[in-house]
Amino acid sequence: MNKVILMGRLTRDPEVRYTQTNNTVVASFSLAVNRRFVRQGEERQADFINIVAWAKLGEFCSKYFKKGQQVGIIGRIQTRTWDDDQGQKHYVTEVVAEEAYFADSRRDGEAASSSFENTFGSAAPGAIPGGADFEVSSSDDLPF
Repeated sequence: MNKVILMGRLTRDPEVRYTQTNNTVVASFSLAVNRRFVRQGEERQADFINIVAWAKLGEFCSKYFKKGQQVGIIGRIQTRTWDDDQGQKHYVTEVVAEEAYFADSRRDGEAASSSFENTFGSAAPGAIPGGADFEVSSSDDLPF
């Protein structure tokens, strides 16, 4: 299984380009993800992780994500290689986004969130609009 879940801040606005063959949107950006533990006497360290979002998700990220915003990304790790013009081999590891979410508080991301809500409603991509289709009462027998 290849699944990655990240939460971090964008280090720059997403960069958009289009594929040559079928003009598909590709958005690239980097997330600064804080490490979980801090050594005593040291500052918190972060990893800078490259993210790639394709097609509709790429359009969404390019339109609503901005530098400094905290976001959640669910995706998969992908590695690839290529040779440049001088014959030098390059390796890159990146996360291919499958889902993207706002993770800022309402106050921090108010402009982006309200713009998103005006367009799509209050649910984030991947969320169930209007909540669940059922209710659980305290008298229900639950298996957990």
